[in-house]
Amino acid sequence: MPRPPNPEVRRRLLASGLDLVHARGFAASGVKDITDAAGVPKGSFYAYFPSKEAFGAAILEHYWADIETRLVPILEGDGPPQERITRFFHALANEHEAGNFVLGCLVGNLSLELGGSSEPVRAELRRILERWDDAVTACVRSGQGRAGDIRGDLDAAELASSLIEAWEGAALRGKVTRSRNPYDRFEAVTVPALLH
Repeated sequence: MPRPPNPEVRRRLLASGLDLVHARGFAASGVKDITDAAGVPKGSFYAYFPSKEAFGAAILEHYWADIETRLVPILEGDGPPQERITRFFHALANEHEAGNFVLGCLVGNLSLELGGSSEPVRAELRRILERWDDAVTACVRSGQGRAGDIRGDLDAAELASSLIEAWEGAALRGKVTRSRNPYDRFEAVTVPALLH
């Protein structure tokens, strides 16, 4: 009789796999690389994930759950909504800077690498983008209707999606240039231009 799955092994596979895929990309991170990094036998991988694509979806969920826990509460916190939005994206930029802008955003990275070829990964990316949209939309909506805070002539969901799309462009350029400049432009130019 097979042993029951061990949550600690699954957690190690996700953590190690996330680090590898974020640094190398999905295609360049083999199952053996992932299991070696996690310190588990290669055969254990398939006890936790039915395929490498399912694993890709799982690391995206793991990545986004961490952001939701640590950073999304900024959007729900105190202060004017536009300031909260800027603080949220600034915190994301700080994390990219901590890695010398080499890694970029895993959502953007895997959207480019697998968004057109892996249905499980694409489905998870859509789910994450919807959750991200919902969080930013709620913050935008809370600032609409207040005198001078956030413009009310455009739909809050449209503004939120535009912010996220512009952010992903800044993250992509920041990864290529290894510079904070695209993030700073996003905060100084894009956010005010969209929200006022």
